[in-house]
Amino acid sequence: MGQIMRRHWLPACLSEEVAEPDGDPVRVRLLGEDLVAFRDTDGRVGVMDEMCPHRRASLALGRNEECGLRCLYHGWKMDVEGNVLEMSSEPPESKMTEKVKHKAYPTHEEAGFIWVYMGPAEEKPEFTAPVFQPTPETKVSIAKIIIDCNWAQILEGAIDSAHSSSLHSTDMVPARIGGAEANDKLWLRPSTDKAPRLQLQKTRFGFRYAAIRRPITDSKTHDYVRTTLFIAPYTVQIPPNNLYDIAILHVPIDDTHTAFHFIAWGDKATTPDTESWRKFLGAQVGIDLDERFHKFRNRENNYWQDRRIMQLGTSFTGIRGIPNQDIAMWETMGPIADRTHDRLGASDLAIVEFRRQMVQAAKTMQQGGPAIGTEEPRIPQYKLKSFQGVVPKETDWRELGTAPEEAELYAADAQAK
Repeated sequence: MGQIMRRHWLPACLSEEVAEPDGDPVRVRLLGEDLVAFRDTDGRVGVMDEMCPHRRASLALGRNEECGLRCLYHGWKMDVEGNVLEMSSEPPESKMTEKVKHKAYPTHEEAGFIWVYMGPAEEKPEFTAPVFQPTPETKVSIAKIIIDCNWAQILEGAIDSAHSSSLHSTDMVPARIGGAEANDKLWLRPSTDKAPRLQLQKTRFGFRYAAIRRPITDSKTHDYVRTTLFIAPYTVQIPPNNLYDIAILHVPIDDTHTAFHFIAWGDKATTPDTESWRKFLGAQVGIDLDERFHKFRNRENNYWQDRRIMQLGTSFTGIRGIPNQDIAMWETMGPIADRTHDRLGASDLAIVEFRRQMVQAAKTMQQGGPAIGTEEPRIPQYKLKSFQGVVPKETDWRELGTAPEEAELYAADAQAK
């Protein structure tokens, strides 16, 4: 599974974490590796092994100066590409700088993230814009939270449409409207149906599925349809509202910790700014999280659950913030959920398909095949779209929100078969 991840560009950290040239280096743990990220004097960003190649002291404590990161121990200095520029402790005639190369990964900065590629150089794909940046002008607001459990059980929450009617019922409220709407306090939906019918379509990028509910109005002739995309291996695009689209990135720090990114994007006039978005979600640095995005809510303090407001009927969970409600569920499953105890039902269709796809993907990788989501021809992420809306019952949901290139590719696949 780790080798699958290494064939994709991964978010290492937010651009805001390394905002200033020659600023503080930042520790990054990704796929079980301890790394350090820094922006050099010229604005380039490096992501490299945290430990100095000399005697393994931490470079996160090093001096970021003159286009390189200098270890405090003996003054060795590395640039963003891992070249050793100086060895203060070695005689110049040794030419040892030419013999040592520090481990550093290729980086790319876009859409609010520093991305890294950690796989074989000969398999490095060209970076393409993520699903949440369909145009360079798209406004992107990111909430980041470090979560203390495995990435897969978090992603399974993102593709589970049925839980929102219970867990998030205080924040996602039924209303007599034509489609999903949002304001600074609530997400509104045109349905009271808590048991959606799920249908699934396998795709080249993973799968798309529809949660079909009875709408509040015109329920005899119309359905309320919400489509969600699993974009292998770690991205989920959930249905939009009237103001912005939403995506979630689940990046494995290691087997039992995940960097979770909840992203709103869209038009500059309607997409919330970063701080407003984080406030809405209960994910503000200094209030809900520390400066490294570790949450103050945890299992020991019951995620700040307020039983009083539960008794008053003003909150179903007593936990503020949509992702915080989810986190309480994910983490209390254990660091790695034991799926052998699950009792899955009809509402778990997407979870079953995710597990099937990823287990098969791991076997394919093990047998020397390509990583899931890398086979050509591919549909660029930024052209993919989810959908939500009230539509006539005879509507084929598979055509809702589908990019023209995607429809053409599926038609060609069908003809080939």
